[in-house]
Amino acid sequence: MSKKKKKEVRTKKKEKKQKGQVVRIRSAIKSMINEQPDRTFTLKQVVRKLGLKKKEDIKKAGQYLDELQGDGHFVEEEGRSTARRTGPEELQGVVDHVSSRFAYINVGTEKDIYVKTGDLRSAVDGDTVLVSVFKSKHGEHPEGRVTEIVKRSRNRFVGKIEVSKNFAFVVADARKIHQDFFVYPENINGAVNGDKVIVEVVNWAEADKKPEAKVVEILGKAGENEAEIHSIMAEFDLPFRFSESVEKEASKIDEGITKEEIKNRRDFRDTTTFTIDPLDAKDFDDALSFKKLDNGNYEIGVHIADVTHYVRMNSALDKEAFDRATSVYLVDRTIPMLPERLSNGLCSLRPNEDKLTFAAVFEMTDKGKVVDEWYGRTIIHSDKRFTYEEAQEVLESGLGPFAEELTILNDLAKKLRKERFSKGAVNFETTEVKFKLDEKGRPLAVIPKVRKDAHKLIEEFMLLANKYVATFVYNYKKGKDKNTFVYRIHDFPDPDKVKDFAVFAKQFGHRMNVEEESISRSLNKLMESIEGKPEQNVLEQLAIRTMAKAKYSTDVKGHFGLAFKHYTHFTSPIRRYPDMMVHRLLQHYLDEGKPVSKTEYEERCVHSSEREKRAADAERASIKYKQVEFMTYAENKVYEGLISGVTEWGIYVEIIETKCEGMIRMSDMNDDFYEYDEKRYRIVGRRTKKVFTLGDKVSVRVKKTDIDRRLIDLVFAEKKFNQEEE
Repeated sequence: MSKKKKKEVRTKKKEKKQKGQVVRIRSAIKSMINEQPDRTFTLKQVVRKLGLKKKEDIKKAGQYLDELQGDGHFVEEEGRSTARRTGPEELQGVVDHVSSRFAYINVGTEKDIYVKTGDLRSAVDGDTVLVSVFKSKHGEHPEGRVTEIVKRSRNRFVGKIEVSKNFAFVVADARKIHQDFFVYPENINGAVNGDKVIVEVVNWAEADKKPEAKVVEILGKAGENEAEIHSIMAEFDLPFRFSESVEKEASKIDEGITKEEIKNRRDFRDTTTFTIDPLDAKDFDDALSFKKLDNGNYEIGVHIADVTHYVRMNSALDKEAFDRATSVYLVDRTIPMLPERLSNGLCSLRPNEDKLTFAAVFEMTDKGKVVDEWYGRTIIHSDKRFTYEEAQEVLESGLGPFAEELTILNDLAKKLRKERFSKGAVNFETTEVKFKLDEKGRPLAVIPKVRKDAHKLIEEFMLLANKYVATFVYNYKKGKDKNTFVYRIHDFPDPDKVKDFAVFAKQFGHRMNVEEESISRSLNKLMESIEGKPEQNVLEQLAIRTMAKAKYSTDVKGHFGLAFKHYTHFTSPIRRYPDMMVHRLLQHYLDEGKPVSKTEYEERCVHSSEREKRAADAERASIKYKQVEFMTYAENKVYEGLISGVTEWGIYVEIIETKCEGMIRMSDMNDDFYEYDEKRYRIVGRRTKKVFTLGDKVSVRVKKTDIDRRLIDLVFAEKKFNQEEE
């Protein structure tokens, strides 16, 4: 790099740092004033309160106090640089830009703040902002306007470029980005009309102006599978490849297993062991060992790939795995947490190979009761790699390799499952879909995933290991302090949400007990009663939305959905970083180690939970893309569907045959003016009193598909089935 280029880089870094400091100072001052709205602050008080030392920082603070006095919300007192809040209440929150006309600002209270798009001050979805709250309301929501952008969630966006003679625009793919990006010819960087590109914002314009951006990467032609999948990866900031240093470190790992290493492990190589995984799986991170004991009990080992034996703490591999935190499974590819040499090679429990594992080993009676447990490092030699389909065939026919072992394990799994539900576990059997793709990635069919006994067998033993590992560490106390650990927690659902759900379920003739101690059993009873009925999927989806979200935490809060007091993730370290943390902590405590820093591990838990959400959102986006692509070939065909969502801008309909979801927009419902009834999940015609509510069966056809934004527009094909009237 030339001296001139290095100087430019240093200058840009300095400017970026200075700009960041200005934002931090302004945000801190405003937060301070909002926390004590009746108090007047002088510059001296602000400097002392914020601990400002540098002259330039103190100068910036003074300049900002002067600015505040002129914006209508703050007053000047006795000619000094002072500020006191006099205008409407201000709150900090995150933008959820649900419609091109308006957004909601999530401020952590029960009701989000409604803000018209024109009052967002160039804020986009995901940005952290300060919002001034009016006395007026929009429906049940307080109304306000953005007064300051505290933090941009991102400055890179993915979209399709539209090139004209003197300029270009990029229309963002993300459906919650309702802003086009203006690109000058010199910043197009070789993109041509119709390309999918990544742009970086160089100037955030306000008012009616569009933000100015430059093209930083061309992903390919819009509509082509590679371009669209790469667009999703870029939209969610997913990595395209591993760095050279990470790949190099992975390639240098010694794959040999020394005699010394084997001595330090419990040897299961002569014990019957096998794996059961999906047909297309390449990383096998769990295996089951099975042995009949002389006392009539069974010894069952849950052996998990010993990833942390190969991935050392704070190595380049470990840092990359932590940053990714999880593998991401898109419709046509996997974005792994670890390089292929580890995920598909060294750590994968392939058949007929010696493999290093970390195990939870249980002695169980034929009633499914655990009478003894052991945890530690093992070595195994898998005898067979089953696909789910192969294992299921053995279970159904009673014939084939390891038929006796599989049958006994299946019987034990059913008893474990029955006990789990008897203690209040919630039974959600939601329908997932996969796609049959041709060689170009085009979807030929949408196939619902079917869960059978083979899937449930593996699930129950993984749940057992996760539960017992968490319980063991929680109770394994040598000193006065509890051991810090990584738990998977799931809070009780919000009582008000449960009550709202119960009111809705009642419309279908289903009753629910909403008392806290009865919620899970009542939910299970409801799930059983709706099986096979038209309202099944809608009520299942709504019930899931009612639940709290599971997350990682060092707090011991239990898992409501599974009805476990203690639960963790121990069984998938090839694809989840929290499992790697659990392996390290478990070994640390087995070695009589002292409790580790709760603060440090809580930060890692928060990061892992955020990355998990990103992965889930990206996976949903890739499925939605294939669903939209599949439905582009289905225009003019009439489908039956169920209303799966109701909003003030339209109703969502899930097509029963394909499980694809589209929207009937209010603007296309021209037989009446419809009003949104938020509490009862419905819209009502003002003149005709025609009602459309969540769960209604309707007949629809595809009006338009938009692959770029992954949207399906539907219209009614005929009059609604079972039309209700008020």
